[in-house]
Amino acid sequence: MPSSTSKPLNAYKMTATLKNLYYKLSPTASAFDVPTTKKPGEFIKARTTDALFPSTDAAVDGDECLHDCATCTVKYPRKFTIDETEELFGHVKGWSTHLLVATGKTDWVRDVADEKGSIMEAVDGSSVKPSNGKLMLSASNIPVPDHSDHSTTVLLLPAFKLIDNVTPQNTPSLISQFVNTGPTNTTPLPGHASSVSEPSVPSDSVDPSSASPHPELTSRPCPHKYLILLCSQKTRDARCGQSAPLLRKEFERHLRPLGLYRDLHDERPGGVGIYFISHVGGHKFSANVMIYRRTSAIERPKELNGHVNGIDEALSELKVEDDKGKEVVLDVNKEQADAGDGEAAQCIWLARVRPEDCENIIRYTVLQGKVLKPEQQLRGGFDRSKQVVSW
Repeated sequence: MPSSTSKPLNAYKMTATLKNLYYKLSPTASAFDVPTTKKPGEFIKARTTDALFPSTDAAVDGDECLHDCATCTVKYPRKFTIDETEELFGHVKGWSTHLLVATGKTDWVRDVADEKGSIMEAVDGSSVKPSNGKLMLSASNIPVPDHSDHSTTVLLLPAFKLIDNVTPQNTPSLISQFVNTGPTNTTPLPGHASSVSEPSVPSDSVDPSSASPHPELTSRPCPHKYLILLCSQKTRDARCGQSAPLLRKEFERHLRPLGLYRDLHDERPGGVGIYFISHVGGHKFSANVMIYRRTSAIERPKELNGHVNGIDEALSELKVEDDKGKEVVLDVNKEQADAGDGEAAQCIWLARVRPEDCENIIRYTVLQGKVLKPEQQLRGGFDRSKQVVSW
């Protein structure tokens, strides 16, 4: 008698075989889709994983990059089965901006835009629409502020900007004042030779009656240097609800010794913020992990930024002795703050992530922008410094 998992696994394999055949028959002229006449600031599509993000190399990164965590005690449930056969890279739909809404929850109604009275519902139904491309809308477990007006906070990417005092009534202003005027995933980074400025939305293009004057929207920089976003929406797929807490626990275990872990209420500058978010697509590839890296992570790659031994070396330089001869560590947060500015330069979207992958994902992907298992785990993303996307 067939096992209870044989039918879905066979279905996965049949579907994956057909999809993979279609992908292989699709034209792929080169590693990049290069326009005949590329305009300044125009992004190109990477046809291979290495054209988007570099892979780890044992000769450069050491033998450890080839091995999953041997000390990991966190395991997925025995019946945690996913699609292991379908090709991943290059098949996610592109997005321009990403909005994370603070809800303080880790699970939501099946379609978060249907959550009555929520910011997600208001953004989805707003009379003012994003004018700079597709907005990816996610509910998140970012804590809800303790405000008497019941307003909340949103995190806008790639701007790496927190916007406070958001209510359903002022979401048109949120879109017109922040989303539409902010950078996108295909906006060249400021200061790059081919950078072109994004046109601002004319003030007369917004219906004044659509914006609520109270409370006033305010913005501030997100303090984190890196973000790890984990789909936790079990109402869409039980595996997402199972995997997110386990991955968070394992990521935390490896971030704490580096001084990079930040809990939900920790706004010290620098470090890694880990948030649960709603469904992003592809739950059959659980777990989905989206990693955003700031421009400073690209520009200062070996300063408190994860050269194989860079973190340890940088921290050791901060160690001094006090007047009693006892070793103390200087303020590493100041060092991280100095390197923690800027917009998101990259988003690396991984899938099929397991707890034993977490150590090397921190060491190489989060801190260095390298992918360890590109063919197996890389779904896509963007690199604004190289002006390359996966879509």
